[in-house]
Amino acid sequence: MGFRKNRLEEELKREITDILQMEIKDPRISKLTSVTDVELSGDLRYAKVYVSVMGSEEERRNTLEGLKKATGFIRSEIGKRIKLRYTPEITFHLDLSIQRGIEITQLLKKVQSDEGVGEE
Repeated sequence: MGFRKNRLEEELKREITDILQMEIKDPRISKLTSVTDVELSGDLRYAKVYVSVMGSEEERRNTLEGLKKATGFIRSEIGKRIKLRYTPEITFHLDLSIQRGIEITQLLKKVQSDEGVGEE
């Protein structure tokens, strides 16, 4: 079951990314939205979709709201594209790991430049 579940998670990630880029026209959903991960439940009936949104807190909130409104459409598209007995119930969750990584990188660069000033 593990191999099939992993393969299906990757397929869902690819299809949801495609749907977000090509099919969804909601202006609330940022163009800088990417699907970072999909976690399926053991029975394959529920999918947690993690998305990363580059931008302000308001853009993240609006994008999540737009995604929640589009969940039914996305689920029906998944049902058409991937042949499964049950199309999983989808919930969207914000993934802040990329944003945190950028912030940490900026902090490290600042520390490096501060240390460089003191050595002269």
